[in-house]
Amino acid sequence: MAIVTGASTGIGLSSARALREAGFRVFGTSRRAAASDPEMLSCDVTDDASVKAAVDKVLAATGRIDVLVNNAGFGLLGGAEESSADQAKALFDVNVFGVMRMTNAVLPTMRDRKAGRIINISSVLGLIPVPFSALYSSTKHAIEGYSESLDHEVRTFGVRVCLLEPAYTRTSFEQNMVLPDRNLKEYVSARTRASALLRDVMNTAESPQVVAEKVILAATTPSPRRRYTCGKVARQVSILRRFVPEGMFDKSLRKQMGLPG
Repeated sequence: MAIVTGASTGIGLSSARALREAGFRVFGTSRRAAASDPEMLSCDVTDDASVKAAVDKVLAATGRIDVLVNNAGFGLLGGAEESSADQAKALFDVNVFGVMRMTNAVLPTMRDRKAGRIINISSVLGLIPVPFSALYSSTKHAIEGYSESLDHEVRTFGVRVCLLEPAYTRTSFEQNMVLPDRNLKEYVSARTRASALLRDVMNTAESPQVVAEKVILAATTPSPRRRYTCGKVARQVSILRRFVPEGMFDKSLRKQMGLPG
């Protein structure tokens, strides 16, 4: 039995379908679930009561939760200085604290059964921050640290925590990305270039099915790895970050983003 948050579109939808094909009964969640689908639940990951109600419904229907895929989240494109503290808090409330709320809600039943997989959708931006993604990258760095620590803590109880790190993925993520709530003229030109670059790479981005395949691997393999890069670009970026000298990597990144040396 699996729960997938943010399952109405993109990576979440592909993951839910893949888990069903692999033999799991799957409950998806979204903030506005269709009433006609009894296995698509309404759940606001920023609300403790909403999270508890969704998890309680699943347990009442199935009596167990084997896999949780924490996918719900959104992006923010802008200079770090351009977002208010309130906007940053809203981003963290979904991307980080939403993951924590869902995880805390399912852990008791997983610990009791001494089995379970928690799969957190991170990003290569959790490894390599890029300009104009400071806040979004910060949420993914937070999830990386949280997941690694949690995996050590719950492994004794038969529960494993895995991170999936995709690069650009062909979803509606870019169209749904939030812009900063206090635009500053000093950043307009560079932010516009960053936005144009994002649109360009999305034209050749990999399918969300690439991520869904790693979800299945993380959910079913007897001894899962802590991290799985998803797709060719993510693997390349991960390798470059580890082996290319910092100065050379920095120079290449700034050139790609159209920033002066």
